[in-house]
Amino acid sequence: MFTHVVRVAWGDCDPAMIAYTARLPAFALEAIDAWYEHHLGGVGWYQLNLDRNVGTPFVHLSLDFVSPVTPRHRLECRTWPVRLGETSITFRVDGYQNGVKCFSGTFVSVFVVAREFRKAPPPEDIRAVIERLIAAAPVE
Repeated sequence: MFTHVVRVAWGDCDPAMIAYTARLPAFALEAIDAWYEHHLGGVGWYQLNLDRNVGTPFVHLSLDFVSPVTPRHRLECRTWPVRLGETSITFRVDGYQNGVKCFSGTFVSVFVVAREFRKAPPPEDIRAVIERLIAAAPVE
């Protein structure tokens, strides 16, 4: 499991002084991008798209909210792949602040040839990394 730490800022919050609902998926997507960068040797979404012609547009997002997110503590986004299909990948992202679970989400994207926006299997080197990490992932 990979943990990406987010500093929740005052500008991320609404008048109720908790993070805007729309910021939570953005924090989770930031964590997934950081997951790629960490596990692919510095290669995140930007480099995948531009340098390797590999896109990963999302086709499904699901979030369960458990506790409010505030600027009081860092947000730890625990991120890991849970499923790899022929052309899709499913990530789980759980957000915690000060040891309390704030949200849990499932994020599904499809691998595409970026310049053609055509569905394709992930490159073999990326598939190998993902398969290894899924085998070592926590059991839900």
